[in-house]
Amino acid sequence: MTAMNDAARMIEALLFAAAEPLSQRDLSDRLPDGVDVDAELRALVAHYDGRGVQLVEVAERWRFVTAADLAFLMTRERVEPKRLSRAAHETLAIIAYHQPVTRAEIESIRGVQSSAGTLDVLLELEFIRMRGRRRTPGRPVTWGTTDHFLEHFGLVSLSDLPGVAEMKASGLLGLNLPPGFDVPDPSAAVVDEDPLDPADAPEFHLDFLGDRETGN
Repeated sequence: MTAMNDAARMIEALLFAAAEPLSQRDLSDRLPDGVDVDAELRALVAHYDGRGVQLVEVAERWRFVTAADLAFLMTRERVEPKRLSRAAHETLAIIAYHQPVTRAEIESIRGVQSSAGTLDVLLELEFIRMRGRRRTPGRPVTWGTTDHFLEHFGLVSLSDLPGVAEMKASGLLGLNLPPGFDVPDPSAAVVDEDPLDPADAPEFHLDFLGDRETGN
């Protein structure tokens, strides 16, 4: 159909303007008497075949839809930064300053039990890695930061992590600190671990940012 008649144009206008699909009865109620709605709809289907929009029937109702092969044009991809929870921030800071550190030591410093999801998040973001196993009973896994952690936070090395003076200046630490308070120097940590056997690496359930801790 190269040129549409008035009835086809009216049906086209109704379908384009409708907020939802229309049935043949809906169309008939709005069209002049004597219009063969079924025939006009079939003609419109043929008219739009192969075009950017197509006329389709779904559940006995009619509507215009984007051609399936052009659906990619309607999709917009964008990168949304993942926000770390308070628990993940605290855990990452403890690992950065106290590495190599075990999960039990992290929980002891934070004063609260850590969920597996917190470490999963940091692993997924490649901020931390399993370093080895502590030379203590139970051989717990030790954790440390990665080169990606340094790159992400703009650090040349662990020795560039903020010290007490820098934290005070930025307001992260109060001015009245307990006597003898100091920030650990991870670059000077004594390594008391054995290399991690890849075949013995623990498995974790990846929970992304679904941290099951609340208020921590």
